[in-house]
Amino acid sequence: MAETQPLQKPSYISLQELQKHNKRGDAWISIHGKIYDVSKWSNHHPGGELPLLNLAGQDVTDAFLALHPPTAYTHLNRFFTGSYLSDYSVSDVSRDYQKLFSELTKMGLFETKGHGVLLLLSLIVVMFCVSVYGVLFSQSAWVRVLCGGLMGFLWIQSGWLGHDSGHYQIMVNPNWNRFIQILSGNVLAGISIEWWKWNHNAHHIAVNSLDFDPDLQHLPFFVVSSKFFTSLTSCFYGRKMNFDSFARFLVSYQHWSYYPVMCFARLNLFAQSFFLLLSNRKVPNRKMELLGLLMFWVWYPLLVSCLPNWGERVLFVIASFSVTGIQHVQFTLNHFSSSVYVGPPTAHDWFEKQANGTLDVNCSSWMDWFHGGLQFQIEHHLFPRLPRCNLRKIAPLVKDLCKKHNLPYNCVSFWKANVLTIQTLRNAALQARDLTKPVPRNLVWEAVNTHG
Repeated sequence: MAETQPLQKPSYISLQELQKHNKRGDAWISIHGKIYDVSKWSNHHPGGELPLLNLAGQDVTDAFLALHPPTAYTHLNRFFTGSYLSDYSVSDVSRDYQKLFSELTKMGLFETKGHGVLLLLSLIVVMFCVSVYGVLFSQSAWVRVLCGGLMGFLWIQSGWLGHDSGHYQIMVNPNWNRFIQILSGNVLAGISIEWWKWNHNAHHIAVNSLDFDPDLQHLPFFVVSSKFFTSLTSCFYGRKMNFDSFARFLVSYQHWSYYPVMCFARLNLFAQSFFLLLSNRKVPNRKMELLGLLMFWVWYPLLVSCLPNWGERVLFVIASFSVTGIQHVQFTLNHFSSSVYVGPPTAHDWFEKQANGTLDVNCSSWMDWFHGGLQFQIEHHLFPRLPRCNLRKIAPLVKDLCKKHNLPYNCVSFWKANVLTIQTLRNAALQARDLTKPVPRNLVWEAVNTHG
């Protein structure tokens, strides 16, 4: 008889040892107490390198569950080091979060996507055709300007579609899903879907970290905390965010400039898309991305040029940009008026970070189409892969869990969310005007809690 090979005894390392492996070329993570070396994988990670590097050296179980489909587990074995975390433990909050995640999975809510993708696509096609028809054949200048506003509304809806397709597969297979991403993002809206993924994944991992979350890094136009006055270094862009005299001037009036700037915030997204695609950074499907943007910059200027005079052309562009500015306001409402911090994200308090850094907007179910799922921002951040049609279903469960663990569950009206955002910007603006005055510890958190 052949001799039976003895089973290899598993090895163990401490959390303190794991934390040493937290840099490029030496990145280890723990999932359910098992140690994985993702150093070589980080450059190929579909979600980009930054999320892995930002959480390297930590147990990332909750973040992994939230952001990855079950199929991702099949790729983990090749990175397993054979070691386990000797002092692995699960907090009460994390245990309840994982339990709720398991229950939602068993209910099939991650697979049930009945939010009418084809219906929304049909609506987008109709809006596009109506806008083009109005520009080419209408005899009324006002109708043509309204067609510009309709184009902005189209961009909003295509943005929600691109957002959904980036978080989970909304089509029958990955190729069709990719096609919808390019169509809704690059071709129709002029925004690179790869730029959005790069930016948005970092945002979800480091929500409301002033130096790690790109969605809060809007100098010289906006700051949500006086901590920006020390010229923080952006760990996302890899550069110092200088708070100089020019930035100080703009920030001093940011509560007045907020809505006008939001009307033209899309220009920044256009620029960021090209900055990424023309950079030396590794970008998947770069040629397809550039082709999609090229198609946008052919059809949109061509459509504008069909208007009879420069006055109408300017009004058409202003109308389309101003309407889609509503979406940029929606992007900021959920986070500008929430708790912020300085430093890298920490994975052990995943649930706590998401609850503290987000704000829900209360609205009737018939208005869900308007907010595109962002009205349930806390739920979306805790379960990013959950189709937006199911966010309303799980809201009571998330609220109960927050209450159980004494965590904030901030939910206010759309109007109140705007008020809180302006109040936060105003508080920071007044401090920017006079840096000799005492600086509160956290302007955003104080603003959120003024509603009681």
